Amino acid sequence: MTAKHDQIANTLIADILDDGYRAGERLPSERDLAARFQANRGAVREAMKTLQQLGLADIQPGGARVQQREQASLDIIGHILGRGDLPDRNVVDQVLVVINNLLALAAEQAITVASDEQIEEIRQATRPLYQQQLGHVEHALARFSLLRAVMVASKNLPLQLIAKSLFEQFAPNMESLAVFVETDHTGYADYARKLDGALQGRNAAAVRRTFEAFAKLNRESLIKAYNAAQHALDNAANTQAKEAVNR
Repeated sequence: MTAKHDQIANTLIADILDDGYRAGERLPSERDLAARFQANRGAVREAMKTLQQLGLADIQPGGARVQQREQASLDIIGHILGRGDLPDRNVVDQVLVVINNLLALAAEQAITVASDEQIEEIRQATRPLYQQQLGHVEHALARFSLLRAVMVASKNLPLQLIAKSLFEQFAPNMESLAVFVETDHTGYADYARKLDGALQGRNAAAVRRTFEAFAKLNRESLIKAYNAAQHALDNAANTQAKEAVNR
């Protein structure tokens, strides 16, 4: 069961993200929020602390004001993606761009700083992607193992932390699309072999080109899944509407 202060925080976060409260606008007082949510003021204060930590509210002695979304912390991404039946398409695309670029940067750095043993670990992580009979879950796990091996070998802590935060918020919110994802096994296998060769030769430019190709495959796959999921939702809504008319 969700704690009361989390319920309050989640509702206020949704209100702010839906422009129920605009940037610069004062949020209701503790007393008014306590009345709205039928909660004690302690729960309201805890909820407001959450908003402050997310960078959505600036709390001063005279009250709290909504902050610009651009001033929020990275942790707001999960809340944005979690709204609605499907995650926001534009934000999904933006997050993919960032994650893919972070991964390419990590791979380039790994080429420079990683030991031979770590390069070999990355090469080993590419091998499962050669297989064209993996199920969707197994293939996703193989891609994650490759991502993790590259991030570790990069030895870049800020990059690792940013990528970890984004991925942990991104992955759970893709579950509504997972059933619609069709993996291009042939494409992944081809690029995995090219990546293996580029890693063996410590060719940074070739490694970046390969990860850019992986990124294109990921994006194309997710766009198709999103379109299929939206089509399924639209069909379900139309069916419900027809059933309601015929009752």
